[in-house]
This record gives sequence, C-alpha cells and structure tokens, in this order.
Amino acid sequence: MTTFVLIPGMCHGGWCFDELAGQLRHHGHRVHALTLTGLGGVNLDTHIHQVTAALAAEDVHDAVLVGHSYGGMVITGAADRAPDRVTSLVYLDAVVPRGGDSMWKLVTDNERRWYLDVEESGFGVRPLPFFDPRATAHPLASLLQPIRLTGDLAHIRRNVYVYASGWPGESPFTSTYLRLSKDPSWITHALDSGHNLMRDAPQDLVKILLQSA
Repeated sequence: MTTFVLIPGMCHGGWCFDELAGQLRHHGHRVHALTLTGLGGVNLDTHIHQVTAALAAEDVHDAVLVGHSYGGMVITGAADRAPDRVTSLVYLDAVVPRGGDSMWKLVTDNERRWYLDVEESGFGVRPLPFFDPRATAHPLASLLQPIRLTGDLAHIRRNVYVYASGWPGESPFTSTYLRLSKDPSWITHALDSGHNLMRDAPQDLVKILLQSA
C-alpha cells in the first residue's frame, strides 16, 4: 500500500481529485486529497507547512506527493522540509521550482495578467470564468513568494512529470517538460489533455500513479 497526498492547483480544492482518489483507493492505496488554506495572511510557506503538518499528523512515511499546477511549488517545499516522510514526487502539468523561484517567475505573461485580477480584498486571485463552480479565490502572496529550499532533494527516489499537450494556447509548462524529458533522472509523460488532467485524462493518470506506487 502506498500513501498518495494530492495537492490541487490554484483556486481548486481536494474535490478536484475525487475520481482519481477513488480509483487509487480501489487499488488498495491510501489517499489524502488536501484543500489548501485560502486568503489573508496566507503565503507559500503556509501551504507547505499545511502539507508537512498533515504528513506528521497522519504519521505518513514513504509518501508520493502529487501536485497539480501551483501544487508543484507546494510538493517541492514539503519534500524539502519533511525528507523522512516523502519518497516520490509527481508533477501534474506543474511548475518544478529551484530555490529562489516563485510561481510568478516561472509562468508566462498571460498567467501573470490573470494573477493581477484580484478581488476587492486585494488578497485573492479570482477564479477564471470556466473553472468549476466550487473554485475559490487563491492567495496572491503564495504566487509571489520565492521558495526556500534547504537541500537538493537527493532523497527522492522517483521524480515524475506529466505534461498536458492539449492547451488551447501557449502552455506555461512546455519548457519545463522539454527540459525534464532530456534528464535521465526524471520519468516524463505527455498526455493529449487540457490542463485539468484529473478531469480530462483520469484513466491515464491512474496508470501513471500506480507505476509510482
């Protein structure tokens, strides 16, 4: 049995993994799909601490952390801060930061324009109109804060990247996928899917995650 910890991207909650989590549980695995804390006073460190605290509270070891989009920032930080609890990282059409990188730095100008569409409080980035009705505003501070890494993540036994090739326009993750696909220490996949891989390609994702178990 493997423990999967699923981290959503911007504006989404653990509910976006419902189908994927159900199938992983059907195969006998333990799954925690987290909803990250939102708005005032919340930054990237808040979200990383939330994940490491959940790992500690559940006494999880040998976890596979799965991060979608912005979730790549979070799983990278959590693996750095809880090296005794994480063995594999799976990035779902996500950023893969190095120390000092921020979400703002790693995306395209088009994505940055979206980030500046904040709600009246000034704290949260509005969900895009085509998002699931359950989507909520995402804390802007978490997108601007650079990640602080203390190590080189050498303890991670398996690094997996899943790229969505079906974006309607320019994908902010193409350069990341091309770079990692040439790196022998990474396992990469490209799926004919939109950015929301969990909705558009759940069966393919289940197969990939089971290989990471």
